[in-house]
Amino acid sequence: MAADAELSFDLILTRLREAVERLESGELSLEQSLAVYEEGVGMARRGQALLDQAEKRVELLVSASGTVDTVPFHDESA
Repeated sequence: MAADAELSFDLILTRLREAVERLESGELSLEQSLAVYEEGVGMARRGQALLDQAEKRVELLVSASGTVDTVPFHDESA
C-alpha cells in the first residue's frame, strides 16, 4: 500500500479500470478476485483522498483571492 501513496490520480483510475475488467472477466478464482477487489478498494480510497486534497487546495486558492464564494458541489443526478 505504501507504493499506492505515490500513484497519480490518472494511474489510479487506469488501475481501477483494469481491476474491474479482470473481475468482470470471470476468469479469476475466488481468492484472486478477493485480492483484486481489495487492491481496488485501496486504490479507490487513495483516489478519493487525492480528490479531497485537490478540493481543499482549490478552496484555499479561491478564498485567498477574496473575490469568489465557494459552495459545496452536489450532483443532483446521483
